[in-house]
Amino acid sequence: MSEIIVVTNRRLCKENLPDRIEKLCEASPKAIILREKDLTADEYKAHAKEIMPICEQNGVKFIIHSFPDVAMELNCKAIHLPLSGLVALNEDKKSFFSVLGASCHSVEDAKKAESMGCTYITAGHVFDTDCKKGLPGRGLDFLEKVCSSVQIPVYAIGGIERNKMQQILKCGAKGACIMSAAMIRDDVKEYLREFGVKNEIL
Repeated sequence: MSEIIVVTNRRLCKENLPDRIEKLCEASPKAIILREKDLTADEYKAHAKEIMPICEQNGVKFIIHSFPDVAMELNCKAIHLPLSGLVALNEDKKSFFSVLGASCHSVEDAKKAESMGCTYITAGHVFDTDCKKGLPGRGLDFLEKVCSSVQIPVYAIGGIERNKMQQILKCGAKGACIMSAAMIRDDVKEYLREFGVKNEIL
């Protein structure tokens, strides 16, 4: 069974983000990453304080993106970082987190993230996507090489559709991340269920 991590982008939502999160949680994704990294730390914390309880009440893993200090303040033990943020994270802070993810764009990135203690990584962008207009996807070859280079779970990101999931899984990925469709589709619960999502702690 495939596994889906939802990555947020409030700017794509037709409704307020907490209402969208409620709908997403009803489909039981593996996790929700609050990605709103354009916010200040205080603005981000305000969003996280609203959304974290929704995820907890629905048994969905909540992952903070880019703001380790906010995560520690809120006692959220799951963090996702760009690789540069992972490198900058000191060992004391790193030890606080039981779930540690990083965004990787090469085999070298993936190996580095694993060596620095990541419990999972995202790899992308795999397919062409409107979020990266003008930049071609790195492709399934790239994904397969990343998956075979590490022992930790790899989640494909970028242009993921239901009809591509079997290809992703054959490359060795544990699952995939979805952003745009999760933010804009009216039938988001049914859409996520088409992927065969399941709720399991990372």
